[in-house]
Amino acid sequence: MSRPAAGFPRLLALGDAAFTVEFGGGIAPEIHARVLGFAAALADCPIPGVIERVPTFRSVTVHFDPDLIDPPRLAADLLALAQAGHEAAASGRRWVIPVCFDDALAPDLPDVAAHCGLAREAVIERLTATEFSVYMLGFLPGFPYLGGVPEVLDMPRLASPRKVVPARSIAIAGRMCAAYPWESPGGWRLLGRTPIRLFDATNVRRPALLAPGDQVVWEAIDR
Repeated sequence: MSRPAAGFPRLLALGDAAFTVEFGGGIAPEIHARVLGFAAALADCPIPGVIERVPTFRSVTVHFDPDLIDPPRLAADLLALAQAGHEAAASGRRWVIPVCFDDALAPDLPDVAAHCGLAREAVIERLTATEFSVYMLGFLPGFPYLGGVPEVLDMPRLASPRKVVPARSIAIAGRMCAAYPWESPGGWRLLGRTPIRLFDATNVRRPALLAPGDQVVWEAIDR
């Protein structure tokens, strides 16, 4: 069990119907392990009145109905659970997702290769050789933030975001990777596109294909 960061965990009120429990101040596997452990512990022992839990890189927000639960009591229970130090390794699904790196679908691939001093094929090889971890969903419904981009591919976002990013685009920014489930604006570097549907609103149980704790491997395909 890793030691908690100094000053953590800590609990913050988020309006009158939610608390955020923070486990650290950055993006790191050991912090995310505590996030996943806390979220799993909540799932294993449901608290009446708690509506939803939302894990992020370094925290879990717990939404509740204040008419069904005493907020001060819930705050104390959540903090005690966080201080118990539960940890969980990535225990979700492992996905192998096809991606096409054709030039027409990967407009930023040449710039990334040039910036990193690599051949185009070498960038693809590094991406497909990496097992990415889904840290959280955000920005758009089903939009996954994946950690694990190799250090050699670390590159900032575009100085001017695109007004339109095609749905199912695979992109990187810094040490993070993502897959756009919807057409939207965006400033990440577009390196390919998947034919796989990333969000299905008709799937009530699991509308987003990916979930925090999942592992993802990209598999190169032709157009």
